[in-house]
Amino acid sequence: MSDTTAQQRAEECSEEVRAWADRGAIHQLAGHGVFVVDVPAADPDPALEPLLILHGFPTSTFDYAGIIDRLAAHRRVVAADFLGFGLSDKPDLHYTMGLQADLIVALTAELGLTRVALLSHDMGDTVGGELLARNTEGAWPIEVTRRVVTNGSIYIGLAQLTDGQQFLLALPDERVAEGLGPQPEGLAASLVATLSPTTTLGVADLLPHGELVAALDGGRVLPRTIRYIEERRANERRFTGAIESHPSPLTIVWGDDDPIAVTAMTAELVAARPDAALTILDGIGHYPMLEAPERFLDAVLPALG
Repeated sequence: MSDTTAQQRAEECSEEVRAWADRGAIHQLAGHGVFVVDVPAADPDPALEPLLILHGFPTSTFDYAGIIDRLAAHRRVVAADFLGFGLSDKPDLHYTMGLQADLIVALTAELGLTRVALLSHDMGDTVGGELLARNTEGAWPIEVTRRVVTNGSIYIGLAQLTDGQQFLLALPDERVAEGLGPQPEGLAASLVATLSPTTTLGVADLLPHGELVAALDGGRVLPRTIRYIEERRANERRFTGAIESHPSPLTIVWGDDDPIAVTAMTAELVAARPDAALTILDGIGHYPMLEAPERFLDAVLPALG
């Protein structure tokens, strides 16, 4: 799989997914093929550091396809599909936050990035926590200038896991048998269920996201990639502790209709980090960048400078 192009990986997907594949390329990082989108600034502001996007479970960088050019108006934007996600390799192995962080560390080194701002969502918040912990320890020698965290279960005890998540966690940590992985339509429906009850988005709108979960036989590794939830429980103080304590300025942007990462998490984070800026997006669910892209950008862009 690692020697295929992004276009080859997306050739059986919809036009929207193929267009997204055309915007990126497969990078060989730590022995794996990782899909990376690297967007130069349209009108560069030399004062603005590159933005590094860390996406969530079970989706991919495609979550940002509709807004990435706005994010890149004045700064470079880099986004990578984590291993097991999107158009990246989906090997049959035990997935960890350390492994995902290794790929990001390798990517920033390959691209020569020395300072970045972070925008993270869902599982990406936890990968970000591991990266911030390494940064504090001197193991990721890069300047993190500012951060925006969005809907993710950083306090796992407060999370309201879906039936689908609990079903996957109840399975063994192994790839399911061929032909048994969920299909794009069902995956899209499960994503819609995490949105606000008032959303205008339906299965057809999220079908490309479901395609990217299922691409490259990805549905079969979902019982493996979801183990990040168990790792959150075991290592919450490392991940969330770094989110709380890293000295870079922190902004929290949160959809308040999220049925999984409930808004009580924002109160916990603000209590631990009282200097953080908080924007609650009322009537928005788990994927604010999809449900209300303009409102999301209105909250995120000022925080990023």
